[in-house]
Amino acid sequence: MPLGGVIFLSVFIAIFGYILILLARFIGGRRTNNSAVKRDLYECGLVGQDKKDTKVSVKFYLTAILFILFDIEIIFLYPWSLTFREFISAGSGGPVFISMMIFLGIFIFGLFWEVKSKALEWD
Repeated sequence: MPLGGVIFLSVFIAIFGYILILLARFIGGRRTNNSAVKRDLYECGLVGQDKKDTKVSVKFYLTAILFILFDIEIIFLYPWSLTFREFISAGSGGPVFISMMIFLGIFIFGLFWEVKSKALEWD
C-alpha cells in the first residue's frame, strides 16, 4: 500500500506549507513604507535603467532544453547500470535490457534528428 504513504505525504506537505505561509504573514506584518524611492531600481549604486528591448535568443533556450533532456537520460542510465546484474541474477535481465535499448534507441534517434535539423548551430 505505498500509494497511501504518497497521499499522506502530499497532504502533510500541503498543510505544513500553508501553515508556514500563514505564520509568515501574521508574524511578519506588512510593509508600511511604500514610497517611490523604495520601489525604485537599485544596482551597484547606479540609477537603474529599464531596457525593454532586451531579447534573448530562442537558440539559448533550445540548447538549454536539449542539455536537460540528455542529462536526464544519463540520470536514468546510471541506476540501471548499477542494478542490471541483480536483474540478470533474478532471471529478468532480457526484458530489462530490451526496454533500456528501446529507451536508448529513442534518444539516439532524437540525437540524430537534432544534428540533422541543425538545432545546435548558432548561425
